[in-house]
Parts: sequence; C-alpha cells; structure tokens
Amino acid sequence: MADPSARPPLMPLDEALARLLEAATPQVGTESVPTFEADGRVLAQDVMSALTVPPRDNSSMDGYALRVADCAAPGAVLRVAQRIPAGSVGSPLAAGTAARIFTGAQIPEGADAVVMQEDTSPLLEEGGLGSVRVEIVPAAGQWIRRAGEDVAAGDVVLAKGERLTPAGLGLAASVGLDRLRVAKRPRVTLLSTGDELVMPGEVAPEAMKPGSIYNSNRFFMRALLQRLGCEVNDLGIVPDKRDATIEALRTASLRSDLIITTGGVSVGEEDHIKAAVQALGRLDLWSLSMKPGKPFAYGRIGDAHLTGLPGNPVSSFLTFLLLVRPFLLTLQGATRVAPAPIAMRADFDWPRADRRREFLRARRNAAGGLDLFDNQSSGVLTSMVWGDGVIDTPAGQPFKAGDLVQFIPFASLLA
Repeated sequence: MADPSARPPLMPLDEALARLLEAATPQVGTESVPTFEADGRVLAQDVMSALTVPPRDNSSMDGYALRVADCAAPGAVLRVAQRIPAGSVGSPLAAGTAARIFTGAQIPEGADAVVMQEDTSPLLEEGGLGSVRVEIVPAAGQWIRRAGEDVAAGDVVLAKGERLTPAGLGLAASVGLDRLRVAKRPRVTLLSTGDELVMPGEVAPEAMKPGSIYNSNRFFMRALLQRLGCEVNDLGIVPDKRDATIEALRTASLRSDLIITTGGVSVGEEDHIKAAVQALGRLDLWSLSMKPGKPFAYGRIGDAHLTGLPGNPVSSFLTFLLLVRPFLLTLQGATRVAPAPIAMRADFDWPRADRRREFLRARRNAAGGLDLFDNQSSGVLTSMVWGDGVIDTPAGQPFKAGDLVQFIPFASLLA
C-alpha cells in the first residue's frame, strides 16, 4: 500500500511547460492598431503584400547608369545625357551615353549597370551635363536593386503568430499598411503575499522591523509583464489571511486573463494561496525538478488562469521567464515562445551537479567564454543583475572548464 505521506516525484521542467502551453488556448481576442504602435504585439493574421518591393529596378548607389557594352576597357568616356534623381523616371538610354543617377532612382531603359561615382571622373562642359570617364570595367547588373528582390506581390511578409519587431513594423509599412491586426494585450493581475513584505518608500531601511523585507518581486514582475505588452493590474501586498486572499483572488478573476501570485504556494500554515484558490476554483501544485524554482502552482478561477510563483526573488524571476513568459505568449497566439540556447564554453569547473535541472547565473567574458557568479542562492538577486544569462545544466551532469554548455541570454528572455 502506498504511503499517503510520500511526496510525489519532482516534475521535469519540460513537462510543466508542456502542460502550461496545452492549457494556454489563445483567448484574448484581436484588435486593429496603428502600425506605429504595434511593436512587441503578436500578429493575429498574415500580412500579405499587395505590391512588389522595389516596384522597378533601381540604383543602390549614387553614380552613373550605363551600358556595359560601352565600357569594354577602363577609361571609356561617355556623354552624360540625363540626370535622374530618386522619384523621377528617366528616358531610354542611348548607346554611348550615361545617366547621372542617385540612390533609389529607377534604372532607365537600356542601362544594365551602375558605376558608383567614386569609380568615375566627371568631365564637365559649360552649359551641359558634360561627360564622364569610367575608370573601371563594370559588370552587368552591378549596383542595381532588382524589382521584387525584397517582396513580390502576393507574398506573406509577416506571418500570423509573429511577435512584431521594429524591423517588422518597417516591413509592414513598406507594403503600405498603416494598421495591423494583433492579439489584444493579456490582462494580468499581480499580487504578492506575505506579512513580512513592505514597500520601498513606506518604511526607511533603519526603521525596518526584524524579519521584514522589501518587496522586490513586485517591481521586477511588473516590469517583466509590461515588457510583454500586458495590461497590468497590481493589487499590491495581500495580508496573510485566508479571507483576504480569497477576496483578492475573486476580484482578480473577474477582470483577468491571468493571475500571478508570488509567495504563499508552499504548505505552511501562513501559505493561503492553495486553500483560497481551491475555494474558488481548482489548483495543481507542482514540485519542479528545477533549481532555483521548485514550488510552482497552476490553476483556474472561472475563466482566469492562475500561476503561483515562489517567493524567493531569483526563483520567482526564473520561473516567470521559463514558464509564465511562454504561457503569456501562447495566450496571444505566438508561434515562437522560447529562445534556443547557445552552445558556449564554460571557463570554470562545476563539479557539484544537483539532482534537479539547474540554471546557473553567468555572463560572457572577453575571451568568448562564460564566467560564473560566485553565489548561486535563490535569494541573491544581484546574480541576475551581474549575469547576462543562465546556463541550462541537466540534472546530475557536472562539467569542467573548456566544456560546451547551453547558455540562454537574458536578452532573449527579456525581449
């Protein structure tokens, strides 16, 4: 007979993520927003081009459009018959002539190359455009941007589910779109639990009571959510009382796609999240095979999802980045929700492999390797500031200096 007091096995991180993403059915709706305001938003439909970009062959340099056949040897002299600035259309180019042309201008009919002005010597004549000596032998097609080399009419230039970047906004504008249909911003309610928490500015450091700590989680969690484009409703610090916790969660569930709690997901007498959620909906407590970040909770209250994160700041930060961030992106219909790690050289030994999958705070050095922060405790938030990423270390796998490890840059996780 099984021992009812036996602890369940630790859940692998990949299994926890798979369960979360399975539950994250996109449900936030869509809206049309100006392209100017769409950075970071997730596209709700394909962006298709109605035109070819560029629409005609054009010059990628300031210089001279000419016929290659007229320049069989260096030093050929051609009469400059016309001048074509960007936005103008020149006349067909006659044999033995060149056209002064500027970047972006349409290539005149008959020309098959552009020679940049640095490879020419103008021979000015009073009262006309003069002539030009071409100092090189040009190759057919040089310095010509071909029609459609960027975009062809009918192309899908941005796919549904892509998270828009500044380059993506420019691409959408280049095909004439001043508005884009995107997923609505997820509504996220954030609350902290713990009577030991106080807010900076409310109590001076010298007046802190024994056992009190400043609520750092609230600050970085709110910033992380805003970077993801969420509408954040911050309920602040909820007292460690069952009734207060139930009321806060009930209120949050009526206006949230996701509720995030930090702290209170263990099984202590003052940890009320589990009982409060179970009184209103359902909750699963997961002990993750992850260090830092073992305690984690997922549940539902009505239509709202809920994730309960550990209270230690590094644990809370990393479980958000590795679990909640991809969950929120999936809610918006994003197709890419987790960055791929980079193989890099460790410049230190790690002989004490943990039985859990471990995320070591590290940063790149000038030699192209990785250095380790000397204190990997889950309460040391300085490690997240000093480091520029984490090393994803498999359970039970030590390594030595010179070995390749899997590095996940914070730049990818915080984008």
